Amino acid sequence: MQLVFATNNLNKLKEVQALIPKHIHLLSLKDIGCFEDVPETQSTIEGNAIQKTEYIKANYGYDCFADDTGLEVEVLNGEPGVFSARYAGEHRDSNDNMNLLLKNLKDKPNRNAQFKTVIALHLNDKLKTFTGLCKGEITKTKQGDQGFGYDPIFKAEGYDQTFAEISLEEKNSIGHRGKAVRLLVDFLSSLR
Repeated sequence: MQLVFATNNLNKLKEVQALIPKHIHLLSLKDIGCFEDVPETQSTIEGNAIQKTEYIKANYGYDCFADDTGLEVEVLNGEPGVFSARYAGEHRDSNDNMNLLLKNLKDKPNRNAQFKTVIALHLNDKLKTFTGLCKGEITKTKQGDQGFGYDPIFKAEGYDQTFAEISLEEKNSIGHRGKAVRLLVDFLSSLR
């Protein structure tokens, strides 16, 4: 089976490739000659994931899946949510995003948050979605140099270290994207 993973994020690609069974040949956007920005203009995480898969299917003809992920902070009414990548502006800088979030949480005792990943799969002209959640909290300072995005300030429930301090394998076993990808893999495996 051949599937396109509709992402330009090499970190996401690496995380997902580690979880996908060997019988599924994963293609990147670069592999199919897609170098334009795939639209993400929906108001929800699920909407963005679906929009990306429909764009690839309509413009390139490949069966594909796409994910969208957001960090939802309880005391900020779910912010940054669907705007996680552009929280501090269109330039999409992870440090600026983390700094703004830490500033917005300054003096707030409730630091509960969750990462949410939705994967949309467009396969054989059918659409299916898979959701993975990871609950935790936002730390007061950045810790660790692994991972990407908000990883240095997110600590999963039951952990003393941030996502940026644990291994990729450990992050995949407890994290939002890992959970969503395992649901995707289970579904794809059921089709064999």
